[in-house]
Amino acid sequence: MEDLHALDKEVKRLKRIASEWASQLHDLVEDRLPAAYEEIHPISQSTYEACKAWADAHARLATLNKEQQA
Repeated sequence: MEDLHALDKEVKRLKRIASEWASQLHDLVEDRLPAAYEEIHPISQSTYEACKAWADAHARLATLNKEQQA
């Protein structure tokens, strides 16, 4: 049960990080393009990686939840 709680906490932390990167990407698009075009790749890559980390952890949490219910 403790693993489930720790993983749930991690999923929430990773979601916050992904949201922060998404916000930076949004700000880039809304406020700084086209002048800051060189920032597109690094910010989008970091956003992708943060979202992927969240998705992987979320999938592990879903699997663990199913195993606990069985």
